[in-house]
Amino acid sequence: MVQLGLRENWRQFVLLLLVNACVGGMVGLERTVVPLIGAQQFHLADTALITSFIVSFGIAKALTNLVSGSLADRFGRKPVLIAGWLVGLPVPVLIILAPSWNWIVAANLLLGINQGLAWSMTVNMKIDLVGPAKRGLALGLNEFSGYAAVGLTAFLTGLIATRYGLRPAPFYLGIVYAVAGLLLSLLLVRETAAHLALERGLHPRPTAVSLSFRSIFARVSWTDRPLFAASQAGLVNNLNDGMSWGILPLFFAAHGLGIEQIGVLKAVYPLVWGIGQIVTGSLSDRLGRRGMIAGGMWVQAIGLVVTAATDSFGWWLLGSILLGAGTAMVYPTLLAAVSDASEPAWRARGLSVYRFWRDLGYAIGALAAGILADLFGLTVPIVAVGALTFLSGVVVMFAMGDRVR
Repeated sequence: MVQLGLRENWRQFVLLLLVNACVGGMVGLERTVVPLIGAQQFHLADTALITSFIVSFGIAKALTNLVSGSLADRFGRKPVLIAGWLVGLPVPVLIILAPSWNWIVAANLLLGINQGLAWSMTVNMKIDLVGPAKRGLALGLNEFSGYAAVGLTAFLTGLIATRYGLRPAPFYLGIVYAVAGLLLSLLLVRETAAHLALERGLHPRPTAVSLSFRSIFARVSWTDRPLFAASQAGLVNNLNDGMSWGILPLFFAAHGLGIEQIGVLKAVYPLVWGIGQIVTGSLSDRLGRRGMIAGGMWVQAIGLVVTAATDSFGWWLLGSILLGAGTAMVYPTLLAAVSDASEPAWRARGLSVYRFWRDLGYAIGALAAGILADLFGLTVPIVAVGALTFLSGVVVMFAMGDRVR
């Protein structure tokens, strides 16, 4: 018998947490090591060229997000999840064998598609399983599993690289993640279409079925104020994450830190982000979405300013903790806010539009930060992105309103 709820579907929910940990681990492979590979192994002098691998990742993930909801509605969640893992399988092998930087950029195109399909489906499947009552908690747990894996893998790759070099040893973890994620998805994950149909039956809105994708895109992007507020906040959030991914390892290395210390700093941020979401997702169910999102953006901004304005490991550790805490407040709450303002009949497509704008931030942040770093030095993009993040929180406070819980 199909039932909605976290307790009623806990086995599949836990399985999807494991799958999403593998998805997050694939991204964690690159957080510490890949920018240093560009600078130290391929001797790339331009920061914008080093961050190009994040640009390719962000564009591929954003475009894949845009179609993932429609694919899920047409073919089902599980087939799209499996397709994401099939695309992700070659990624660690391509990075291990790469004779030129272009191979790294190409591998990240595949990684972006993998993330856009696989992570999107773990989000949608958990929303399908739990129903509306504990949506914030469910999304907090989902993002916890993914970003805790990002942080742990960032730390492990830094540790491995210190002892065995930047390649190939750190990327053997990626082969394990890809194979495990594919096998779990193929053999154990079950389709959630019946749970979605049950929720639709409980909350029928026949007019929503006729909405075209074009109408949904416009609604999520600009015509609906709460959804616009969420979309711009998501874009800016991942813009600062894209900057952090590409610039901060180079910034720390330029100040004399070794790979292992850089790995610690790059691990703390997503670990705090991941663990914090267990609390913040559930908290937003009780306290509301708007204040949590705006406050989180402001905490992120403070973390970035602390990082840029100081020159010691202790202060950078504090900056990483603040950046992670702010992102924990924002990330699951934005997903829940978009889900609140969307109707079951078009929710997957609405989330795909939001995730398109959110993950386009990776490309914009990495490209803009690389150009600013080449023109003005590595500190300027950190400060500029911090200011933009603060302003995004102001937009949320004025535009989101109270219609989103």
